[in-house]
Amino acid sequence: MTGDANEGFRALRMVKDDAGIRAEMQTLPLSALPDADTLVEVQYSSLNYKDGLAVAGKPGVLRGYPMTPGIDLVGRVISCESGQWQPGDAVILTGWGIGERTDGGYAQRARVRSEWLVPLPADTTPQWAMSVGTAGFTAMLAVMALEDHGVTPDGGEVLVTGAAGGVGSTAVALLAAAGFTVTASTGRAAEADYLRSLGAANVIGREDLPALKRPLEKERWAGVIDSVGGATLAGAIASTRTHGAVAACGLAGGSDLPTSVFPFILRGITLAGIDSVTCPMPRRRAAWERLARDLPAAKLQDVTQIHPLSDVPALAQQILAGQVRGRVVVEVGEG
Repeated sequence: MTGDANEGFRALRMVKDDAGIRAEMQTLPLSALPDADTLVEVQYSSLNYKDGLAVAGKPGVLRGYPMTPGIDLVGRVISCESGQWQPGDAVILTGWGIGERTDGGYAQRARVRSEWLVPLPADTTPQWAMSVGTAGFTAMLAVMALEDHGVTPDGGEVLVTGAAGGVGSTAVALLAAAGFTVTASTGRAAEADYLRSLGAANVIGREDLPALKRPLEKERWAGVIDSVGGATLAGAIASTRTHGAVAACGLAGGSDLPTSVFPFILRGITLAGIDSVTCPMPRRRAAWERLARDLPAAKLQDVTQIHPLSDVPALAQQILAGQVRGRVVVEVGEG
């Protein structure tokens, strides 16, 4: 590991010119990195839906060009001007705008703020960290939010929407590990066996929830983790039990919320928003430590695929088309 200013590193860059927006593999000098106090040798990143949007050139994710996408990274500290980290420390970075407002994990080097980093938990590996990534971290925050609002395993079914995706599949596994009875909602009927292998007791179709149009439907769910939004989230809220809780953490199906105040004022339902980007550090560390305990590498092995950085443009199209199951780890490394 070095921090020589003349050192070159490989990066997947999104560029914009008269020909449009496209992804390019480039070799860059360290001077191309943003200003910050900590230089990290990136070992792995991952592919999230937001990364897919960015690499496919969709608007609304990257705040400028050229930019290195990748909202997750794990690696080793090369240097830290603040003294908070020592060379060789293993660190994880998710959120804080990397891969959106500043260069992210799809590069062999990253320069970031020391206060954004968390330590890689003991007895885990960098590959494990990115098989969890922002998706698993978000799922863990959602599980913790349900627990904070009194949802317990003996309280009834917990619903997970978008269950075959990165957040959803991890949420199913985490809830099942904690003893909850999990119902998984998915638009991919072929994934039913996969979801049951993660611990889902029941699997329902994606169309079942938007079909619930009334402000209050029959009470079913003690809690909900929703990564879809739109009519799916509205249907889930309408069918949540009295004093239940709904954790909203995504908008794969839309950003609107066609509901009413009735579930909140007549059933006392809590709608908890999950923000994994600027999550406070104490909760961030607690979530990673619990992930290390409840989601060991063996549980993730069958739901994780590893690809080189050069595969990311093709994978971006696949994740946007709903063709990616579970988690994609991106090997950045020194290759």
